[in-house]
Amino acid sequence: MTAPRIAVDPWDPSYGTPMGEAAMEESTARLTLDFEVPGDRWAPQDPPESVWQPDEVLLVDGIRRVDARVWFIVDGQPAPTLGLAGSFAAGVVRINGRAALAEAQVRRAIFTACPTATEIRAPLTTYPIIHSAGGDPDALSLTLQQQMRDLELLVAHSTRSSNNDLLLLDGPLRGRTTIPRTVGYIKTHHAAYLPTELNTVVAALRPGQRTPVFTIGTSWSRHTWYVRLPVASDAPWSGVVRCECADSLSRDEAVRLADATTALLPGLASRPHKDPRAPQNLIPIGGLEKLLRHRLGDPTKLHRGLVAASRGGS
Repeated sequence: MTAPRIAVDPWDPSYGTPMGEAAMEESTARLTLDFEVPGDRWAPQDPPESVWQPDEVLLVDGIRRVDARVWFIVDGQPAPTLGLAGSFAAGVVRINGRAALAEAQVRRAIFTACPTATEIRAPLTTYPIIHSAGGDPDALSLTLQQQMRDLELLVAHSTRSSNNDLLLLDGPLRGRTTIPRTVGYIKTHHAAYLPTELNTVVAALRPGQRTPVFTIGTSWSRHTWYVRLPVASDAPWSGVVRCECADSLSRDEAVRLADATTALLPGLASRPHKDPRAPQNLIPIGGLEKLLRHRLGDPTKLHRGLVAASRGGS
């Protein structure tokens, strides 16, 4: 018996896997597979020579971090109320011949359901209060995540100056589908949306090719397509990312975005010797993440400052 051939994915496993465990299970999402072409004519798609060229491309990403868990102890209450001291940031890289930082902003807050909580003034910074609908850790973390996403939209809107640009948001487009000329960029796959026979089209993609555009309906609906980035591995899903746009777009509008991203993304793909999440973590996004992490500040010093504030220190 011939020994099996091995293909190694360049994605560093310490970052998890680009294919989540749920990718091995069939998705229950509603699919419209013939949005661009009939399902029986699915094949890898090359962008046309006349692909849309935006004036500039704006890449948006955000990061978040929990600096400390805090407790609000109120007299007469049976138990203290949990809070999360969090830092979050968002930024934009503009590409119009060259890549440059267009905007970066940092925020901090205490996330809690305690109605009487007041801001914490620590030695290095002040944490205002943002109230959460729930007081459990998941609800607090979700509020922190939403604040980061809101900041992403704020910095994105502040940097748009053209009616012929393309906005690429790192992550799903959920809740942001009304923004024009916007594509969500998903690096990891948590569900297998396509039926088995069409997953073979994904596996057959060459770098710089995409699947046909199709529509996913879960708790929200969007048009989506898979793109393969340049990658040395021949693992079936290595270097594959998923893009999505608003389901309110017409077929021609969605295909225009699909072709534009398929032509654009390979040139922005990272390399394994420089990025452990290559090629999916795009070079401008990797640089932006590094800058934002630096601007969040030293987590050890911020934690010490919060401890000092809780003890009345300065």
